[in-house]
Amino acid sequence: MCGATEGGLSLDGIDVKKEAIVQGQVVRDGEPVGNAYVRLLDRSGEFTAEVPTSATGHFRFFAGNGEWTLRTLAPKAEPVDKKVIASVGDIAEVVVSI
Repeated sequence: MCGATEGGLSLDGIDVKKEAIVQGQVVRDGEPVGNAYVRLLDRSGEFTAEVPTSATGHFRFFAGNGEWTLRTLAPKAEPVDKKVIASVGDIAEVVVSI
């Protein structure tokens, strides 16, 4: 099993054993949200990175080991924070409902 969600992001060319990957999908009422932004905040709440979601609502970060917060920002929605644990060799799959 490759660890990617069905129809989700490809892991081709990524050495999962050497990366701590946080990835997932932003959805509203079960439908993908392609015009959102997902921020990666460190343990103290400091901004680390931001990516836009793809047309299918997917996003991916390469993070360091530890606890992170995903902050999702989308039109017509309140910001949503979700805690996630990243560790090298694992893929943290997250679904964010807004």
